[in-house]
Amino acid sequence: MNILIIEDEKPAARLLQRKVEKLGLQINTMLHSVEEAIAWFQNNPHPDLIFLDIQLSDGLSFEIFEYFDKAQQHIKSAVIFTTAYDEYALRAFKLNSIDYLLKPIDEEDLEVAVNKFKARTQSQNISLDFEAIKRMLVNPVEKEYKKRFSVKIGQQLKVISIDEVECFYSENKGTYIHTLDNRDYLIDSTLEVIEAEINPKEFYRVSRKFIVPLKAVKEIQVYSNSRLKIILPTYKDDEVIVARERVGDFKEWIG
Repeated sequence: MNILIIEDEKPAARLLQRKVEKLGLQINTMLHSVEEAIAWFQNNPHPDLIFLDIQLSDGLSFEIFEYFDKAQQHIKSAVIFTTAYDEYALRAFKLNSIDYLLKPIDEEDLEVAVNKFKARTQSQNISLDFEAIKRMLVNPVEKEYKKRFSVKIGQQLKVISIDEVECFYSENKGTYIHTLDNRDYLIDSTLEVIEAEINPKEFYRVSRKFIVPLKAVKEIQVYSNSRLKIILPTYKDDEVIVARERVGDFKEWIG
Protein backbone atom coordinates (compact mmCIF):
# COMPACT_ATOMS: atom_id res chain seq x y z
CA MET A 1 0.00 0.00 0.00
CA ASN A 2 1.40 3.38 -1.05
CA ILE A 3 0.73 6.24 1.39
CA LEU A 4 1.84 9.84 1.01
CA ILE A 5 2.00 12.89 3.32
CA ILE A 6 1.93 16.37 1.79
CA GLU A 7 2.70 18.91 4.54
CA ASP A 8 4.88 22.03 4.27
CA GLU A 9 6.03 22.01 7.91
CA LYS A 10 8.55 19.17 8.20
CA PRO A 11 8.25 18.73 12.00
CA ALA A 12 4.46 18.47 11.62
CA ALA A 13 4.93 15.93 8.81
CA ARG A 14 7.22 13.78 10.95
CA LEU A 15 4.81 13.96 13.90
CA LEU A 16 1.92 12.89 11.67
CA GLN A 17 4.04 10.07 10.26
CA ARG A 18 4.68 8.71 13.77
CA LYS A 19 1.00 8.90 14.66
CA VAL A 20 -0.09 7.19 11.44
CA GLU A 21 2.48 4.42 11.70
CA LYS A 22 1.32 3.70 15.27
CA LEU A 23 -2.02 2.83 13.63
CA GLY A 24 -0.48 0.22 11.36
CA LEU A 25 0.06 2.17 8.13
CA GLN A 26 3.47 2.78 6.55
CA ILE A 27 4.25 6.20 5.10
CA ASN A 28 6.20 5.85 1.86
CA THR A 29 6.84 9.47 0.89
CA MET A 30 6.63 12.98 2.37
CA LEU A 31 6.31 16.08 0.16
CA HIS A 32 6.25 19.72 1.22
CA SER A 33 4.93 21.97 -1.56
CA VAL A 34 2.55 22.17 -4.51
CA GLU A 35 5.46 22.26 -6.97
CA GLU A 36 7.17 19.25 -5.40
CA ALA A 37 3.92 17.27 -5.33
CA ILE A 38 3.12 17.93 -9.00
CA ALA A 39 6.60 16.78 -10.01
CA TRP A 40 6.28 13.65 -7.87
CA PHE A 41 2.87 12.70 -9.29
CA GLN A 42 4.22 13.09 -12.83
CA ASN A 43 6.82 10.41 -12.19
CA ASN A 44 5.20 8.02 -9.72
CA PRO A 45 2.06 5.88 -9.47
CA HIS A 46 -0.68 7.66 -7.61
CA PRO A 47 -0.80 6.52 -3.96
CA ASP A 48 -3.65 4.70 -2.27
CA LEU A 49 -3.97 7.40 0.40
CA ILE A 50 -2.80 10.99 0.83
CA PHE A 51 -2.61 12.84 4.13
CA LEU A 52 -2.96 16.35 2.80
CA ASP A 53 -2.43 19.77 4.36
CA ILE A 54 -4.38 22.46 2.49
CA GLN A 55 -2.24 25.58 2.85
CA LEU A 56 1.25 24.77 1.60
CA SER A 57 4.22 27.10 1.35
CA ASP A 58 3.59 27.88 -2.34
CA GLY A 59 -0.20 27.69 -2.55
CA LEU A 60 -3.27 25.61 -1.79
CA SER A 61 -2.98 21.85 -2.26
CA PHE A 62 -6.16 21.93 -4.36
CA GLU A 63 -3.90 23.28 -7.12
CA ILE A 64 -2.30 19.82 -7.38
CA PHE A 65 -5.64 18.24 -8.28
CA GLU A 66 -6.57 21.11 -10.61
CA TYR A 67 -3.28 20.68 -12.50
CA PHE A 68 -3.93 17.01 -13.24
CA ASP A 69 -7.64 17.55 -13.92
CA LYS A 70 -6.69 19.98 -16.70
CA ALA A 71 -4.34 17.35 -18.09
CA GLN A 72 -7.11 14.72 -17.91
CA GLN A 73 -4.94 12.72 -15.50
CA HIS A 74 -7.23 12.79 -12.50
CA ILE A 75 -5.83 11.83 -9.11
CA LYS A 76 -8.00 9.03 -7.72
CA SER A 77 -6.20 8.61 -4.40
CA ALA A 78 -8.21 8.66 -1.19
CA VAL A 79 -7.53 11.81 0.83
CA ILE A 80 -7.51 12.61 4.55
CA PHE A 81 -7.18 16.36 4.98
CA THR A 82 -5.02 17.59 7.87
CA THR A 83 -5.33 21.35 8.19
CA ALA A 84 -5.60 24.26 10.60
CA TYR A 85 -8.41 25.83 8.57
CA ASP A 86 -12.03 24.72 8.54
CA GLU A 87 -13.25 27.05 5.78
CA TYR A 88 -12.12 24.63 3.04
CA ALA A 89 -14.34 21.72 4.13
CA LEU A 90 -16.89 22.04 1.32
CA ARG A 91 -14.22 22.27 -1.37
CA ALA A 92 -12.31 19.37 0.17
CA PHE A 93 -15.26 17.01 0.03
CA LYS A 94 -15.61 17.53 -3.70
CA LEU A 95 -12.47 15.42 -3.91
CA ASN A 96 -12.21 11.74 -3.00
CA SER A 97 -12.04 12.66 0.67
CA ILE A 98 -12.33 10.31 3.62
CA ASP A 99 -12.09 12.83 6.45
CA TYR A 100 -11.16 16.41 7.32
CA LEU A 101 -9.04 16.69 10.47
CA LEU A 102 -8.34 20.05 12.11
CA LYS A 103 -4.95 20.71 13.65
CA PRO A 104 -3.80 20.01 16.27
CA ILE A 105 -4.84 16.54 15.19
CA ASP A 106 -6.51 14.47 17.88
CA GLU A 107 -5.18 10.90 17.86
CA GLU A 108 -8.66 9.42 18.32
CA ASP A 109 -9.99 11.40 15.34
CA LEU A 110 -6.99 10.25 13.30
CA GLU A 111 -7.68 6.64 14.22
CA VAL A 112 -11.32 7.00 13.15
CA ALA A 113 -10.20 8.42 9.79
CA VAL A 114 -7.63 5.64 9.27
CA ASN A 115 -10.23 3.01 10.12
CA LYS A 116 -12.57 4.54 7.55
CA PHE A 117 -9.83 4.18 4.95
CA LYS A 118 -9.08 0.59 5.98
CA ALA A 119 -12.77 -0.30 5.81
CA ARG A 120 -13.06 1.24 2.37
CA THR A 121 -10.01 -0.64 1.15
CA GLN A 122 -11.23 -3.95 2.51
CA SER A 123 -14.68 -3.58 0.99
CA GLN A 124 -13.42 -2.03 -2.26
CA ASN A 125 -16.25 0.44 -1.85
CA ILE A 126 -14.99 3.82 -2.97
CA SER A 127 -18.23 5.70 -2.32
CA LEU A 128 -18.09 8.51 0.22
CA ASP A 129 -19.91 8.42 3.54
CA PHE A 130 -22.48 10.94 2.37
CA GLU A 131 -24.34 11.03 5.70
CA ALA A 132 -21.13 11.93 7.52
CA ILE A 133 -20.34 14.56 4.90
CA LYS A 134 -23.84 15.97 5.18
CA ARG A 135 -23.48 16.33 8.94
CA MET A 136 -20.13 18.09 8.54
CA LEU A 137 -21.33 20.41 5.80
CA VAL A 138 -24.52 21.58 7.46
CA ASN A 139 -22.31 24.39 8.67
CA PRO A 140 -18.69 23.80 7.63
CA VAL A 141 -17.44 27.01 9.27
CA GLU A 142 -19.54 26.77 12.38
CA LYS A 143 -16.60 27.10 14.77
CA GLU A 144 -17.36 29.62 17.49
CA TYR A 145 -14.48 31.87 18.39
CA LYS A 146 -14.06 33.35 21.84
CA LYS A 147 -15.80 36.69 22.27
CA ARG A 148 -14.76 37.59 25.82
CA PHE A 149 -12.24 36.80 28.53
CA SER A 150 -12.65 36.92 32.30
CA VAL A 151 -9.78 38.15 34.47
CA LYS A 152 -9.49 38.21 38.24
CA ILE A 153 -8.91 41.58 39.91
CA GLY A 154 -8.60 41.09 43.64
CA GLN A 155 -11.77 39.28 44.70
CA GLN A 156 -13.69 40.31 41.59
CA LEU A 157 -13.94 39.11 38.01
CA LYS A 158 -13.79 41.51 35.09
CA VAL A 159 -15.06 40.57 31.64
CA ILE A 160 -13.05 41.91 28.70
CA SER A 161 -14.63 41.86 25.25
CA ILE A 162 -12.50 40.62 22.36
CA ASP A 163 -13.11 44.04 20.76
CA GLU A 164 -11.23 45.72 23.63
CA VAL A 165 -8.03 43.72 23.07
CA GLU A 166 -5.01 45.56 21.67
CA CYS A 167 -2.72 42.55 22.04
CA PHE A 168 -2.04 39.40 24.00
CA TYR A 169 1.51 38.95 25.28
CA SER A 170 3.60 36.74 27.54
CA GLU A 171 6.06 37.98 30.14
CA ASN A 172 7.86 36.29 33.05
CA LYS A 173 5.89 33.07 32.54
CA GLY A 174 2.58 34.97 32.67
CA THR A 175 0.08 35.76 29.90
CA TYR A 176 -1.51 39.19 29.67
CA ILE A 177 -4.22 41.06 27.82
CA HIS A 178 -3.37 44.65 26.92
CA THR A 179 -6.51 46.64 26.16
CA LEU A 180 -7.11 49.64 23.94
CA ASP A 181 -7.52 51.85 27.03
CA ASN A 182 -3.89 51.08 27.93
CA ARG A 183 -4.48 48.59 30.74
CA ASP A 184 -2.86 45.20 31.37
CA TYR A 185 -4.59 42.16 32.85
CA LEU A 186 -3.07 38.85 33.84
CA ILE A 187 -5.06 35.97 32.36
CA ASP A 188 -5.13 32.34 33.38
CA SER A 189 -4.21 30.89 30.00
CA THR A 190 -1.33 30.59 27.53
CA LEU A 191 -0.77 32.15 24.13
CA GLU A 192 -1.04 28.68 22.57
CA VAL A 193 -4.53 28.18 24.03
CA ILE A 194 -5.63 31.71 23.17
CA GLU A 195 -4.38 31.33 19.60
CA ALA A 196 -6.66 28.31 19.15
CA GLU A 197 -9.66 30.13 20.64
CA ILE A 198 -9.68 33.37 18.64
CA ASN A 199 -10.51 34.13 15.01
CA PRO A 200 -7.35 33.72 12.86
CA LYS A 201 -8.76 36.21 10.35
CA GLU A 202 -8.73 38.91 13.03
CA PHE A 203 -5.69 37.92 15.16
CA TYR A 204 -2.17 36.80 14.24
CA ARG A 205 0.61 35.25 16.34
CA VAL A 206 3.50 37.44 15.21
CA SER A 207 6.04 35.82 17.54
CA ARG A 208 6.35 33.56 20.55
CA LYS A 209 5.52 36.58 22.72
CA PHE A 210 2.73 38.46 20.92
CA ILE A 211 -0.68 37.96 19.32
CA VAL A 212 -2.09 41.10 17.71
CA PRO A 213 -5.45 41.98 16.13
CA LEU A 214 -5.46 43.48 12.65
CA LYS A 215 -7.55 46.43 13.78
CA ALA A 216 -4.89 47.47 16.33
CA VAL A 217 -2.00 47.56 13.84
CA LYS A 218 -1.31 51.30 13.68
CA GLU A 219 1.90 51.16 11.67
CA ILE A 220 4.31 48.57 10.24
CA GLN A 221 8.01 49.40 10.01
CA VAL A 222 10.91 47.56 8.40
CA TYR A 223 13.16 46.12 11.10
CA SER A 224 16.56 44.40 11.10
CA ASN A 225 17.21 40.87 9.75
CA SER A 226 14.24 41.00 7.34
CA ARG A 227 11.79 41.40 10.19
CA LEU A 228 8.92 43.83 10.72
CA LYS A 229 8.05 46.03 13.68
CA ILE A 230 4.41 46.68 14.59
CA ILE A 231 3.33 49.93 16.22
CA LEU A 232 0.23 49.56 18.40
CA PRO A 233 -1.94 52.43 19.67
CA THR A 234 -0.99 52.29 23.38
CA TYR A 235 1.30 49.32 24.12
CA LYS A 236 4.85 50.66 24.61
CA ASP A 237 6.45 48.27 27.12
CA ASP A 238 8.34 46.26 24.51
CA GLU A 239 8.90 46.16 20.76
CA VAL A 240 6.35 44.07 18.89
CA ILE A 241 8.46 42.32 16.25
CA VAL A 242 7.21 39.91 13.60
CA ALA A 243 9.49 36.88 13.70
CA ARG A 244 11.49 36.47 10.51
CA GLU A 245 9.99 33.06 9.70
CA ARG A 246 6.47 34.53 10.05
CA VAL A 247 6.94 37.65 7.90
CA GLY A 248 5.65 36.03 4.69
CA ASP A 249 2.53 34.65 6.34
CA PHE A 250 1.97 37.95 8.15
CA LYS A 251 2.04 39.89 4.87
CA GLU A 252 -0.53 37.52 3.42
CA TRP A 253 -2.65 37.84 6.56
CA ILE A 254 -2.80 41.64 6.39
CA GLY A 255 -3.65 41.38 2.68
